[in-house]
Amino acid sequence: MTATERTLRIVLAEDSPLLRAGVESVLASAGHDVCAAVGDAPTLLHAWEAYRPDLVVTDVRMPPTNTDDGLRAAATIRKREPTLPIVVLSQYVSVAYLDELLDEDAEGGVGYLLKERVGHVRQFLDAVARVARGEAIIDPDVVRALVKATRSRGPLAALTPREREVLALVAEGHTNAGIAQRLTVSEAAVRKHIGSIFSKLPLEDGDRRVQATLVYLRSLG
Repeated sequence: MTATERTLRIVLAEDSPLLRAGVESVLASAGHDVCAAVGDAPTLLHAWEAYRPDLVVTDVRMPPTNTDDGLRAAATIRKREPTLPIVVLSQYVSVAYLDELLDEDAEGGVGYLLKERVGHVRQFLDAVARVARGEAIIDPDVVRALVKATRSRGPLAALTPREREVLALVAEGHTNAGIAQRLTVSEAAVRKHIGSIFSKLPLEDGDRRVQATLVYLRSLG
């Protein structure tokens, strides 16, 4: 851990005992305090209420239904504590899960990573630190899936309704502050939406704000 990073109190939720122990070990090795490590969504909610951590790391699929219980618990937590950073781990690439995770006006950072990234310890810990600082971090494989989806369904198809609204205001030339005022949200929320937009659109190197505007305008033609 560098001098500029802080120790985080983390609640971890993962139904696989082996992977849960592995993630806990990686986080602890970086100096973080895993104040609770649980294996199902209801216990995750209880642990969040009991410990009020600095960050939550949760699997998507967990008991009791073994579908998207972890994601639903994360959404509930974000609704109740919008500034809390959350990292979601998934076994598979799923654009639908990404939309549900990012389609919020919460100010806290958010990460969507494939579980295999935990094995790349430095990258995983860097993602955790960046999400804790309020950034939106999307797994590269998920980004590639989104680019493929936009090519087959149109460039704006992968955007949520709120992201399309933000992109329209960007195209009109509004600043982040201006967009925040128009939508009655914080500038942090606007930055998060714009970061998500940039990750979903097939943009090249250069001024991504200008490129995103061009993609939007071309979609209207």
